[in-house]
Amino acid sequence: MRYGEKEIKEFDVEKDLELWENKAENDYVIKISLPEFMCLCPRSGYPDFATLNLEYIPDQFVVELKAIKIYINSFMYKNISHEAVVNEIYSTLKAKLKPKWIKLEADFNPRGNVHTIIECRSDLVVPKRN
Repeated sequence: MRYGEKEIKEFDVEKDLELWENKAENDYVIKISLPEFMCLCPRSGYPDFATLNLEYIPDQFVVELKAIKIYINSFMYKNISHEAVVNEIYSTLKAKLKPKWIKLEADFNPRGNVHTIIECRSDLVVPKRN
C-alpha cells in the first residue's frame, strides 16, 4: 500500500483532523474548493463525483488544509448517499471548528441525466415538522 492510500484508509476524523488556532483579530471568510470528491452510491456501488465548496468564518480554529484533503478523500470507498455525505461532512466540520458561520455545498457530477447540488449552512435553520 502506498503512503497516500494508507493515510486515506487509516484517517480517523477524531484524532487526525488537525485544527490550528485562529490568531486573527478580524473576521474573514475562508473558501476551500475540493474538486475531486468521490464516494460510492449505496445502491449500485458506482462512483459519484462532486466538487465540494466549503466556506466558513472562523472563531477560535481553522482547519489545516492537508488534514481536510485527507478527510474528504476518506469517503472515496464509502457507500453513502449524496444527502448523507454532505450532512456528515458539514456536521463534523461544524462541531470541530465551531465557526461563526459555515456553509458546505456539494455539486455532484450528472449521472443518469440527474444533476444534484446539496447545501448545508448554519444560517439556514428550518424547524422539522412532526
